[in-house]
Amino acid sequence: MRDVAEAAGVSVSTVSHVVNDKKGARIGKEARERVLRAVRELGYRPNAMAKVLVKGHSRFLGLVADAIASTPFAGQIIRGAQDEAWRHGYVLLVANTEGNEAAETEAIAMMLEHKVRGVLYSAWYHRAVEPPPALAETDCVLVNCFAPGGALPAVVPDEVAGGQEATRMLLAAGHRRIAFINTTSPSPAHDGRLQGYRQALADAGVPFDPSLVVDAQPDQEGGFEAIGPLLAQGATGVFCHNDRVAMGVYDGVRERGLRVPQDLAVVGFDNQDVISAHLRPPLSTVALPHYELGRMGVRVLLGLDRPADDGRVVVDCPPVHRASVTAIAPA
Repeated sequence: MRDVAEAAGVSVSTVSHVVNDKKGARIGKEARERVLRAVRELGYRPNAMAKVLVKGHSRFLGLVADAIASTPFAGQIIRGAQDEAWRHGYVLLVANTEGNEAAETEAIAMMLEHKVRGVLYSAWYHRAVEPPPALAETDCVLVNCFAPGGALPAVVPDEVAGGQEATRMLLAAGHRRIAFINTTSPSPAHDGRLQGYRQALADAGVPFDPSLVVDAQPDQEGGFEAIGPLLAQGATGVFCHNDRVAMGVYDGVRERGLRVPQDLAVVGFDNQDVISAHLRPPLSTVALPHYELGRMGVRVLLGLDRPADDGRVVVDCPPVHRASVTAIAPA
């Protein structure tokens, strides 16, 4: 700082006021420009650790995740958080722990040592979690997960509204015998999407038929095995728990000499691009808003947005219209 002061012909305190952008400091425009020019020419950087000691925190935000970095579509959480962090002058420190408890503990300790402004704690699929005790030492927001009892603010997808959107795509095309292939795994997605399906049917005046709802493994094999009984029940459209299940439905339809969407309209969930956009025909689906979850997590962490009274920010799951749904032919 003394070198900058000598090069600019000003006092050290003037340099300090300029580089720290001190409010109310009386520094002339010419002197300020000389200081900034000297900073550029000399390559001066303020002592970040000294600033941390003064402010109590750094310009880092932490993100601790279980398997997001190795999950293609869920990696958008990192991207959304990173973009929003940059927008507000912060750098995102990411630790992908792959569910390893020791790695998680060490990552959080490292972030606390670096005086992070706060930590996002995220899961690759929506579920309840028990946050590590160390997170009590800093501000924390849960992303794509939640703590029992609402102990921490959480940003989560709106599973119920997503189930409604998927069902409405089929209803809008004239379908009334709409099947739902749900997952066998107990989860907010299992319960919320079923609730949304039933609610959309009720809103359209379509009676709920339990014979059109089956639980299956949430993968391609599960969809393949489930579609036969549903076709036998007269289904003309099917809402699948996820895009992988929809892949199996496509296979089952083709094996029976039928076509999507002419003989069966299909809607998935997730909008996993490596699947939905590349099926033939491309799959209509509902997007899990991973980017928006990460972005909103940062905004809540920085106090720019506030959760509802239950401690949650619920993010919309938008429909993605493609070619796997068409208007049903009149009887």
